[in-house]
Amino acid sequence: MKTNLGIPDKARAQIAVLLAKLLADEYILLTKTRNAHWNVEGPDFHAMHGFFENQYEQIDESVDEVAERIRALGHGAPGSLAQMLKQTRLKEITQHMTRSSDFIEVLLEDHESIIRSLREDAPKCAKLGDDGTNDFLVGLMEAHEKMAWMLRASLA
Repeated sequence: MKTNLGIPDKARAQIAVLLAKLLADEYILLTKTRNAHWNVEGPDFHAMHGFFENQYEQIDESVDEVAERIRALGHGAPGSLAQMLKQTRLKEITQHMTRSSDFIEVLLEDHESIIRSLREDAPKCAKLGDDGTNDFLVGLMEAHEKMAWMLRASLA
């Protein structure tokens, strides 16, 4: 059945492309945060193990919401690891890490990268006539800003 949301097909397609990149970024960040949760070691293990768990649970919700927003716009959401790796703007962790501060630095950089992308993409969605996605992205940006703040504060 044809999607009729009052947003032109071409605009919805452009927004779906933006959201697919965001979904890939969120998924990679989720994986990296779970990696931190699983592999952190040291005297702060217990606190950081729980801290990273809290963050990956929040990111997991974001992954689902971004994918569902793509579907609501009438497009398919990327669902394979190959698609995520192809579309992400983030880099995987390739070396084994165990120190919480190393994980925090990497994760903070990724949150800030996502924040910058959201700051660019939200107004694009509004310009394309999709205030709903604009609002959604602004809310997601605020959530990432809070998680970034918590990571940054952990390095102080």
